[in-house]
Amino acid sequence: MSSPVDDKSKTKVNTEYDSLKRVILCQPKFMAIEDVINETQKQYADENIDVEIAMKQHREFEKLLREHGVEVINLPSSEQFPEQVFTRDIGFTVGEEVFVAEMARDIRKGEEEALEEFLEDENISYQTTTDRVEGGDVIVDRDKVYVGISSRTSEEAVRNLQRKLPKHNIIRVPFNEKYLHLDCVFNILSPEIGLIFREALSEDMVETLSRTYKLIEVSPEEQFTMGTNVLSIGDGKVFSLPQNKQVNATMRAHGFEVIEVDFSEIIKSGGSFRCCSMPLERN
Repeated sequence: MSSPVDDKSKTKVNTEYDSLKRVILCQPKFMAIEDVINETQKQYADENIDVEIAMKQHREFEKLLREHGVEVINLPSSEQFPEQVFTRDIGFTVGEEVFVAEMARDIRKGEEEALEEFLEDENISYQTTTDRVEGGDVIVDRDKVYVGISSRTSEEAVRNLQRKLPKHNIIRVPFNEKYLHLDCVFNILSPEIGLIFREALSEDMVETLSRTYKLIEVSPEEQFTMGTNVLSIGDGKVFSLPQNKQVNATMRAHGFEVIEVDFSEIIKSGGSFRCCSMPLERN
């Protein structure tokens, strides 16, 4: 399926670290842990989410994005979707192609409709994925697309992506699915440097990734507080939680400017800055 008008000029994402120009967010107005669907949520199910705090933290994130020259698009929040803040999963951009995801969990099915309406209103063409693939499992670096294989993204989805992206090398990355999405255990900061939580991947996979990137290892404690799930916005600037002191110090030692924002309420549901942002345009 495609939207009726083909206008790809407004979309381009070739890496995880080029300058971020346009991004899709959704405010956590109705955020809640209703159906426990990941390990992090298990820890906070009784405590649940303080929406007022989550909104305050999200507004600070949005404000800083705008201050750094990023155009922010907010999809409408709906009481029907308590995990709608995680816009990364409902779609992803590879090159000039926008894909709208097929969500794996029932509680999230339907979130993608707001994205489709926005894209159609903006005359941005898109494709819909099939056989389960969520944007948190898709990481782009030039001609390579790393795709996590998990309960959220299927082998068939990877084969379909390869057919739809013939100029890209689709690299399968199996990982321990208790960690939800690939971007919770692996991320790319630059052409040379990545973040990794190695316990979630096989040694062979870690070795494969280390041939391309110098890998900064994330501890189990900082993986739990989403130390891997940072968002790069270009020029070596990276959004990260202040709680992840070791990751932040190591990124700074490698020359990155770390923008610290408290996201402690939002990460209770299992995602952080990358999960809460769907880039449409980087250059």
